[in-house]
Amino acid sequence: MFNRIHHIAIICADYEKSKDFYVNKLGFTILAEVYRKERKSYKLDLVVNGLYQIELFSFENPPARPSQPEAQGLRHLAFEVDDIDFEIDRLNANGIVTEAIRVDEFTEKRFTFFADPDGLPLELYER
Repeated sequence: MFNRIHHIAIICADYEKSKDFYVNKLGFTILAEVYRKERKSYKLDLVVNGLYQIELFSFENPPARPSQPEAQGLRHLAFEVDDIDFEIDRLNANGIVTEAIRVDEFTEKRFTFFADPDGLPLELYER
């Protein structure tokens, strides 16, 4: 029996740029940061609202992957928020462009998309 999703791993092209994005712009907390010399790779464990959820990796010359929301594979990573307007304003103030707010036709909840430095689609979904 599965309990829950333990974490989500993201490989970034520019580690420092992605670290700044997730920590300083989105506001996630660093749990641990390790440099693995044999792999020439950083691993950054991030906490989202008190829960360890994201691993950010750097690797030398990772292959590119399409990452539009409708591309095959991982569609997007969604974050639940209480006030989508507040969060959009916060993201925009940090230079992060967000799409226009959409409304889920089934739940009638509001959501929007934006992208991380590598173009990974990220979603805000209002509770």
